[in-house]
Amino acid sequence: MKWLLALLSVMLIATQFRLWVGEGSLAEVTRLKRELAEQRKKNAALLRENRQLLREVRSLKEGTDGVEAKARYDLGLIKEGETLFIFLDPEEVKKRD
Repeated sequence: MKWLLALLSVMLIATQFRLWVGEGSLAEVTRLKRELAEQRKKNAALLRENRQLLREVRSLKEGTDGVEAKARYDLGLIKEGETLFIFLDPEEVKKRD
């Protein structure tokens, strides 16, 4: 009878060990759920960025307005006859001096 009790105790400890510490344990499942949530957030951010880039590509392909806006913003280009005004922040100017 003692052998049976000892065997059952060992089996119980073995199953509990795997539940708490081994592969597929509660701690590992919790960690994996946390990683999954973080990865989903990253995927959502990348999806938003991809959609924005797709809109920008479509805008550049469809007409000259997108190209003109991109050139104005990125390269500082102006049309003939236009006057460019640049407003500086006084605090930024003080920092540069």
